[in-house]
Order: sequence, then C-alpha cells, then structure tokens
Amino acid sequence: MDLYPEMESCNNSENSPHNISSLVTGAAISSSTSPSITSTPSRYENQKRRDWNTFSQYLKNHRPPLSLSRCSGAHVLEFLRYLDQFGKTKVHTPICPFYGYPNPPAPCPCPLRQAWGSLDALIGRLRAAYEENGWPPETNPFGARAVRLYLREVRDLQSKARGISYEKKKRKRGPAQEHQQFSPNFSPFQALPLPPGDHI
Repeated sequence: MDLYPEMESCNNSENSPHNISSLVTGAAISSSTSPSITSTPSRYENQKRRDWNTFSQYLKNHRPPLSLSRCSGAHVLEFLRYLDQFGKTKVHTPICPFYGYPNPPAPCPCPLRQAWGSLDALIGRLRAAYEENGWPPETNPFGARAVRLYLREVRDLQSKARGISYEKKKRKRGPAQEHQQFSPNFSPFQALPLPPGDHI
C-alpha cells in the first residue's frame, strides 16, 4: 500500500503552486491521522476503563436499577462487598489457629476476600474515572468518607488477620540523590501519619 498516493498524480500534472500546496496539505492530513503515531492507552488507563464498565454494569444490574446520579458512598460499599465473593486472599478469623500468620502451614476454612491493596487501587481508579466522565468532584461517591473509613477498616483487619504490616516502606535513595544533604534526624521518605480521610 502506497503511503503517499498523491505523489503519483503529481508526476502526471503540472507543478503549479496550487497542486503543490494541496499535495503538502494532503500529506499533512494523512500523517496526522496515521495510526502509527497514535499512542496506545497505558495499562492503568485500560484497567480504569474496565473498572468503570464493571461498576456501570453493577449499577444496571442493581435491584432496583440505579443511576450514577443517585449513587452514594453506601452503594460503593455494597459494590466492594459484592466483589469479595471473587477475592483470592485468605483472611483468617480471630478464632482461626493461623490468625496473624502471613504463611499458614496448613489449609483452613477461613473466607477468601479481596485484598486491601486491590480495593484501595480500585477505588483510586474509579474515583479518577468518575471525574474524567464529567461528574463533579464534590459529588464523587468514591471519595466519600464512608468509603475511606471502610478501606481503613479492611486494611487494619487484614493486617492483623494475616500478620502483614501495610506501613509504607522507606524508599532507597538513588545515586542521583546521594549528593543531597539532609538533616540526620529526618528522612524525606519517612512514612508520616496521614490526616484522617487523606490516604486515597
């Protein structure tokens, strides 16, 4: 397939300024619409679109069906609890002998749940998608206080049940940062406690 079909007609016609300018314009248009220069969506963007479609489908299947304009933080919590049935993370109950063990030595009947990290990332993507779809930030149900509290509760429960700390790890300084001077009593990457409701 010829990438520049206009070039053939140029050889059979006079090289008038009008013909040359239309040829340049045509080439510019064809190059601007070329699929080779369009960027492919990132993995994050693809996942965000899938999450948004999944939540939209959940609202359609809701009984009664629910419109996004009437969706609240309570409905988001319903959605998160609904997703637990597809979870793959073993969360031990307090009566389980493996409660607090990250790698239990034997199977147990404790339920599988969605991991806190997965839910936290999901809410972040849905919160962004809500606003990207033209909805105002002040009505964003994914940023509701109830949702933030729920995620914090899931994080604390899973960290105790699975014996896993979810505190942020200190990042190692790269070679470009070694020449910088910092106070010996303070690391810029030290995990600081976040104000209530600001961790999403």
